[in-house]
Amino acid sequence: MKKYTCKICGYIYNPEDGDPDNGVNPGTDFKDIPDDWVCPICGAPKSEFEEVEE
Repeated sequence: MKKYTCKICGYIYNPEDGDPDNGVNPGTDFKDIPDDWVCPICGAPKSEFEEVEE
């Protein structure tokens, strides 16, 4: 599973960690996160994230 970064603040969504404080369980792929999820740091919408090239 790939990591995604917020283009606004630089937060990195790591699917291994998820975002349990906001209802996203560890192991959740980015494409499976609900569309109304927002960046836990700056509140940017999911559309402001881009895939991290590793």
